[in-house]
Amino acid sequence: MNNMDNIKLENIINKELNVNKINDYLPNGLQIEGCKEIKIVVIGVSLCQELLDKAVMLNADAVIVHHGLFWKNENPVIKGIKYNRIKTILNNSINLYCWHLPLDIHYEFGNNVQLAKLLSIEICGKIHPFVFWGEFKHFISYNELIFNINKIFLRKPYHCSSKSNLSNLIKKIAWCSGAGQNYIDYAINFGVDAFITGEISEQTFHIIRENNIHFFSIGHYVSERYGIISLGMWLKDKYNLKITFFDVDNPI
Repeated sequence: MNNMDNIKLENIINKELNVNKINDYLPNGLQIEGCKEIKIVVIGVSLCQELLDKAVMLNADAVIVHHGLFWKNENPVIKGIKYNRIKTILNNSINLYCWHLPLDIHYEFGNNVQLAKLLSIEICGKIHPFVFWGEFKHFISYNELIFNINKIFLRKPYHCSSKSNLSNLIKKIAWCSGAGQNYIDYAINFGVDAFITGEISEQTFHIIRENNIHFFSIGHYVSERYGIISLGMWLKDKYNLKITFFDVDNPI
């Protein structure tokens, strides 16, 4: 097991994920600086007190998450749960790292690439920087896709579709991890059989019902669970860091 300088770790991942090419909703990289040498790392999808308590219990030098702190337009006042989280980080000299959109779209570790692997979708390209499209090897029914999602992610997706003359079979598909429901128009205009994302909004239902497409909401958390795991495995294999993924399950 190796040690690594905290700034070196940030630079390595920033370079791998091409952070400078993406305008994000929060700062990517090292958000709160802690101890200089890193050996034990806890990773998770979203920063929360439960994840931090686990990191403290394991004497972790760093926490790496997909959803971190300091989002644009959030209240900058540090009190309540934000105070408690930051206090835990500072009192235990933990380095807090976050990689958001760069981790969604990475060609190897990205949440969208991982979803394609899990669902056996052949990636063909992108409709939008955050929206991938591809194909199943064979046509599958929407019920089979529901079954596969339930089996892989351990939760039944929300499915809706247009009201008339829509085939039950799916081959060409688009997807966007997380809160990607607002990209549904890109998928519709591109002409896919189905669209998968994490969340659904009220208006999404009507858009789907009035267009020729199947829609699947699998949950924001599970749709972005596998990118951070893949990044952690890469750090473990390439740099021999001790990586522990802590699964704070979230039904949303």
